[in-house]
Amino acid sequence: MSTKLNVLEHVMVPDHKIMTEDEVNGLLSSYTITTEQLPKIYHDDPAVKTIGAKVGEVIRIIRDSHTAGRAESYRLVIKRPKK
Repeated sequence: MSTKLNVLEHVMVPDHKIMTEDEVNGLLSSYTITTEQLPKIYHDDPAVKTIGAKVGEVIRIIRDSHTAGRAESYRLVIKRPKK
């Protein structure tokens, strides 16, 4: 018997969403950066795999924050380097 776990349903995992091209362009222009300057997340991360994000896409991660109420962060999906 196999049980499939959806990591996004776990209480400790924040909400992950794939951003549209327009959202990414707005983000990059508001911070005056390129996608390569964003923090990275590997393509084989369980949350990335669950939402179906592909290498080169940008993910918005939304966390509940005690001080800010809601905190957003952004990650560029990259391929894990070969060992």
